[in-house]
Amino acid sequence: MSIIESILLGIVQGITEFLPVSSSGHLAILQNIFHVETNGSMLFDIMLHIGTLVAVFVVYHKDIWNMIKEAIFMAVDICSNLKTFFLNKIHKTSLKYKKIVHNSYRKFVVLILVSTVPTGLIGVIGKDLVSSASETLLIPGICLLITGVLLLMADLAKEGKKKPKEVTYKNGLLIGVAQGIATLPGLSRSGTTIATCLMCGLDRKFAVKYSFILSIPAILGAAVLEIKDVVAEPIEMSQIGIYAIGAVFAAVVGYICIKTMLVVVRNKKFKYFAYYCFVIGVVAIAGHFLI
Repeated sequence: MSIIESILLGIVQGITEFLPVSSSGHLAILQNIFHVETNGSMLFDIMLHIGTLVAVFVVYHKDIWNMIKEAIFMAVDICSNLKTFFLNKIHKTSLKYKKIVHNSYRKFVVLILVSTVPTGLIGVIGKDLVSSASETLLIPGICLLITGVLLLMADLAKEGKKKPKEVTYKNGLLIGVAQGIATLPGLSRSGTTIATCLMCGLDRKFAVKYSFILSIPAILGAAVLEIKDVVAEPIEMSQIGIYAIGAVFAAVVGYICIKTMLVVVRNKKFKYFAYYCFVIGVVAIAGHFLI
């Protein structure tokens, strides 16, 4: 892989990971049409996703830090409640238990955990299917058309007001399922999850935050599962630096796109991305039969 190819794919990753047009779909199309060889693709894919994670951490660093702190406090409170449980059993007392989820950040942490479970299960079960789907233009093309429909539905969704305290765990489960299904190339992860959030009645700004913070455990989990494949792949040391350049571009472009998405969702401008997905989807499907 050349530096130019790495930069190009890094920019594509940064744009399509956060704008609702499917990063996996575009990368699959680019690699199928232009036959770009990544010489250790698993490592390169991981580095690109780490780059986009950096963008999420930069934009939402305050929220993420607060969530980490509350997660630690929750773990401490759970241990305290376990101690209370055994004391009550042994000494026949009625000591009070601490309430675990008592603020918005703690509720947000639990919601992310609830959403991550179905995402992880679907990701593990459907890994081979996703890999096979990326080798053709047909599946990404069809999924891009589906993404376009979801984006139009998101624009038509009623104005929601749900913040963490109002969001139900059933909502969280549904959003997690949507993210799991969006591992198919051509189905935009951000578009699918944000659309699901909006249709569940979440506040528009919070829907974007939920979607992007939810991507953190999903991307990290996928990276962990791919480590064994990375170790098994022959990788030239000269390529590592080139991969890193692509990751930097993914991070910078990703940061800009997250900020852009906040404006897009607030102003209900998903329809323009829907039209784009329809065009690229048709082109990909046509390419499948013509190339």
